[in-house]
Amino acid sequence: MLRFPSLNKQAISVFGLLCSFIILTGCTMNKATGKRQLTLISEQQEIAMGKDYDKNVVAQFGLYPDEELQTYVNDIGQRMAAASERPYLSWEFKVLDDDTVNAFAVPGGYIYLTRGILAHFNSEAQLATVLGHEIGHVTARHSVEQMSRAQLAQIGLGVAMVTSEEFRKYASLAQAGIGVMFLKFSRDDESQSDDLGLRYLLRTEYDPREAPLVFEMLDRQSAVKGHARLPEWQATHPSPDRRAAKLTEKIKALPPEQLKGTINRDEFLAHLENVNFGKDPRQGYHVGNSFYHPDMAFRMDFPEDWKIINQRQVVAGISPKEDAFVLLKLAPGKSSQEAETNFFAQEGIEKGKQWRKGFHQFQVTPKADAAGNTGTPIRGSVGFVEHRDLIFQLTCYTSADNWQAYERPMQRSLPSFQTLREKRYLNVYPKKIEIVKLPRAMNLEQFNKKYPSSINLDELAVINGVESKTILDKGTKLKRIVGEDPPKN
Repeated sequence: MLRFPSLNKQAISVFGLLCSFIILTGCTMNKATGKRQLTLISEQQEIAMGKDYDKNVVAQFGLYPDEELQTYVNDIGQRMAAASERPYLSWEFKVLDDDTVNAFAVPGGYIYLTRGILAHFNSEAQLATVLGHEIGHVTARHSVEQMSRAQLAQIGLGVAMVTSEEFRKYASLAQAGIGVMFLKFSRDDESQSDDLGLRYLLRTEYDPREAPLVFEMLDRQSAVKGHARLPEWQATHPSPDRRAAKLTEKIKALPPEQLKGTINRDEFLAHLENVNFGKDPRQGYHVGNSFYHPDMAFRMDFPEDWKIINQRQVVAGISPKEDAFVLLKLAPGKSSQEAETNFFAQEGIEKGKQWRKGFHQFQVTPKADAAGNTGTPIRGSVGFVEHRDLIFQLTCYTSADNWQAYERPMQRSLPSFQTLREKRYLNVYPKKIEIVKLPRAMNLEQFNKKYPSSINLDELAVINGVESKTILDKGTKLKRIVGEDPPKN
């Protein structure tokens, strides 16, 4: 428990009155949960925020380019949203072109699922389970409530910091305490969304017995990955096995007529046919410290032993100590000269010497704060390259203190950008999901021998939701993964 310095009586009075007024005027009854909640953000503001967030999400991840799949997921989401307590929102349900096991919602009715999580479902009812859960976050206004509490906490901190000089030095500790304090609300929200999701599942007449299977899948996925990379949808949620157990208990208490809903296994699997599985190497991959982008036909070498992160809008090389960076991204402008002019026209960036044609060093000196203090100056290099009618910005930077240590490896990396011509690195393609109808009864081990997959048996068992030794009936449809990994060296 953090202990904060005591405030004077006037500060306590102002703070107390302010918080009391905000809490009294900001609490509303939520129709979905039947509980009062703190909301300092209006519904109109929530919807406007959602539109802005949606633009950023789509720009960062991109939509999976399959209109039929997008329509299928959106139609199911729309039916479920219509059965919720906020059917009037402009709901949108989108599949992101990302291989992680993830689903999330932003305020205002925008719901996102990755193709990675879709690949792990085995029925429409399982898809509906996750859609219902995310709809629950929106109907319960969990994001809005969290932001409102954060605003109130910031107001409290602001009052304390203004009225107590001594408290200022504890501000960062207070912020950390607030983060820990709100974590439990997040976990409570997840449990509440599970309950709401079950409600919407039943209202749209899906078989609720498919819901626990989603959480069992998440638990198995975590085990297969050796806990090295938890599925993102699990990382901030309560333990999947406990959630599955809780849902199972609630489902047991339901009347028998509610246990005969829609499952739609075959129809769902048909929509997964030929969907990309895993990372798409066409969008970039790395072998050792070399990064290859087949679609844009370029390669670039990053410093040895640096971590390479490939995102839709930027490729980043990060030093082992995470104190130096090499970045590659597209730059605006009609030419490399125009892009360079725009870069150095930004406030606070000082142009340095040219150390190679097209590449200049630069320095950034942070602005002074109200107390006259400035942050650590940054030193770096930047260059602009024209390639295939596009302009690429190549940047490296670190603190001025670390520049001498990182200058040589970073400045060797930037000019390594070149056209990719080697066919073994160009002719790579994403793995695909293929649906196979069993010609006879067999278990998954036998299936994998007859129809080999390019993933291991444990992962194959997880994405099919079966055990490797279980005998499956003739005519059962299973997923296999076809395609190869990019070259290793």
